[in-house]
Amino acid sequence: MTEEEDEKKLPFHEMGLDDRILKAIAKLGWIEPTLIQERGIPLVLEGKDLLARGRTGSGKTGAFAVPLVQRLLDLKSSGTLQCVRAVVLCPSRELASQTTKVINDLTNSCGGIIRCVDIGAKDVSAVKPLLKDLPDVLVGTPGRLATHIKEGNLDLSSSLQMLVIDEADLIFSFGFEADLRFLLGKFPSIYQAILTSATLSEDVDRLKKLVLHNPVVLRLSEPDLPDSSQLTQYVIKLEEVDKVILIFALFKLELIRGKTLVFVSSVDRCYKIKLYLEQFSIPCCVLNSELPVATRCHTVNQFNKGVYSVIVAADEKLLDDNVKKEHHKVDKDKERGEKNRSKDKESGVSRGIDFQYVANVINFDFPGSVDSYIHRVGRTARGNQQGTALSLVSSQENELLEAVEDRLQEINPGQINLKPYQFKMEELDGFKYRARDAWRSVTKIAVREARLKEIKQEILNSTKLKSFFEDNPRDQQMLRHDKALHVVKRHDHFKNVPDYIVPETLKKFTGNAKRRNKKNKSMGPRPTDAQKKFEKRQADPLDMGISKRRKN
Repeated sequence: MTEEEDEKKLPFHEMGLDDRILKAIAKLGWIEPTLIQERGIPLVLEGKDLLARGRTGSGKTGAFAVPLVQRLLDLKSSGTLQCVRAVVLCPSRELASQTTKVINDLTNSCGGIIRCVDIGAKDVSAVKPLLKDLPDVLVGTPGRLATHIKEGNLDLSSSLQMLVIDEADLIFSFGFEADLRFLLGKFPSIYQAILTSATLSEDVDRLKKLVLHNPVVLRLSEPDLPDSSQLTQYVIKLEEVDKVILIFALFKLELIRGKTLVFVSSVDRCYKIKLYLEQFSIPCCVLNSELPVATRCHTVNQFNKGVYSVIVAADEKLLDDNVKKEHHKVDKDKERGEKNRSKDKESGVSRGIDFQYVANVINFDFPGSVDSYIHRVGRTARGNQQGTALSLVSSQENELLEAVEDRLQEINPGQINLKPYQFKMEELDGFKYRARDAWRSVTKIAVREARLKEIKQEILNSTKLKSFFEDNPRDQQMLRHDKALHVVKRHDHFKNVPDYIVPETLKKFTGNAKRRNKKNKSMGPRPTDAQKKFEKRQADPLDMGISKRRKN
């Protein structure tokens, strides 16, 4: 059946929640429940199976985490024996880590009587001793939970009372169908089940039949993406040679401000963009499936805390193979090389992860499917926040762009969803030489060395210093992931943007305008045209060569 949405607004304090939960909710800053929380929490508290669909950023985690904690507190008050009573399954380890944090935040006023363990954060042998203490809640991927049950570390055949599957539409697509079917055979015959998903796909329908019993289906009227008053979506058509010029100018002139996610289509592209931006002293970090799980989770946490503000992310997990083969001719040797690389099958970037307060999403590589576009852009404008998305589209991606435009018209009919980004590339001629020179210097060998260097460094931090960081958590918090890799020769003059190459039309909009004005006043009179030409030749060797040829 379908839950109607004509009831009056129901605040948290009228849901019959424990005072300790209400206190934790206040600490989290949740002023009022989102639509999915308002509808879903009372249904779960009544003990009903639930299938809830809500768009990205709608508060699905809180919709199941709040009643889960309430149910556990009720059981604790009755003096029952300690056992594992709830399991939360997620398609990726990053999402599992995030969910664990939310549950721990909701129980921080409970005096430690509810324990939640993320079984995917560490390897199997490290988690095994924790399972002997029988935590109340387990959070992890189906694959990791199945491994523990197969090895005899865990028995849920009689204790499990609540099962939650988050981002249910990804469970099968991430290859967990066999693991999930195995787990269902190890669970008791009666338990409460909750599925949450951003879409109601065929996979969700299959899961519904496998897991749920006479469920309430909660379909919210919210669109997949916010409207144009909350989320501004821009698109600009240009080829890759101009993409690198534009992204350099956007960051260096501070034309975009706030936390930014830059999405690319592969791990190699992650490092290529990182090495490119590093040459201009633009700090950023990478996020992809080849990094250790502890590094990925720590990167997300530090980004959310504001330690750094730019992440270059590869959502290769969501690239549909059929779409890739149709629109991009991939060399067989390259495909074989990609398959042989050590990627974490339980990693995901553009779905589920709660990147907090993201102001901008940049699609440097346009996504390979409409759903991927929606989930990428959904990383910003979450809740009631404002956000901006900018897609850089090449001529080969026009068909994909048209498909996205058609889908957005279905979501928000009658609106101009993708606005043309009004930017004249000819005004960036002064940036062209530096950008092209820096981009050419990031060779395949440089990318390979950067990947090896960063992965080795992260493995060292996560294994050799593991015990140290457990005893000194503050030192781990100081670990930065946006440090320069220094595998490409750096030019000192790339660090600053000379005033003469900034177009007059952009000077008043850039974040450096005030600082430049102050600097110019302190330095005395402005340089002459001859001085500007000399400085330009000193700064840009390529331009100097062109000038010589012209003279000859």
